[in-house]
Amino acid sequence: MAKPFSREDFDTPEGRKRAVRELMLRDHGFLRTVYDNSHEIAPGRMWRTYQPSPKHLERWAAKGVKTVINLRGPKPTGQLFLEEEACKELRLALVNFRVYSREAPSKEILHGARKLFDEIEYPAIMHCKSGADRAGLMAALFLFFHEGVPLDQALDQLSFKYGHVKAGKTGVIDAAFARYIGYAKEKGISLTDVDAFFGWVDRDYDPAEVKATFHSKGWGDLLTEVILRRE
Repeated sequence: MAKPFSREDFDTPEGRKRAVRELMLRDHGFLRTVYDNSHEIAPGRMWRTYQPSPKHLERWAAKGVKTVINLRGPKPTGQLFLEEEACKELRLALVNFRVYSREAPSKEILHGARKLFDEIEYPAIMHCKSGADRAGLMAALFLFFHEGVPLDQALDQLSFKYGHVKAGKTGVIDAAFARYIGYAKEKGISLTDVDAFFGWVDRDYDPAEVKATFHSKGWGDLLTEVILRRE
């Protein structure tokens, strides 16, 4: 097993080579040279995408992007070190906001996302590894929290069109929001009412219970865990 990658390692010639190898091979960066899973969420303000290389970040900066939201968190990796360096050189704000693809979103993540969208400088991009599950979750929350899009419509961001597989373990994200949509419809609550959503989150929502009662399908797990190897 390779030793943990440190910033001191990255600052060496061999460390930089290792970082590029991690990005392009271990992290499947070579696939992103032929398949672009980038999509505009709100015109001129927000895009969702995959793990960007330094060259990708140059292109985003040329579009006027000011903020990069890393949904993978600050775990030391070659791709993170390359991203940190490129953002510094390009004067892009890099925000690490970790979310998960196989968990019902926690109350802390939901509240944190609302605060994040209120505080960052736009235009912005947000990315996970492949731009499918975590980027889809945050894209839906951005549209609901920040753009006034009804939640059921915002959840179109969690679609196979973007690589999200509802039948796999990643479908627990959909199951969490289905709970609220059912509740809101029963109570006659508008699906544009963000404050009502957070009232339910703080009072009734139990992420652990949602995960415990969610059951993925075998073919979905084969796709997400074996073939696509989602993070």
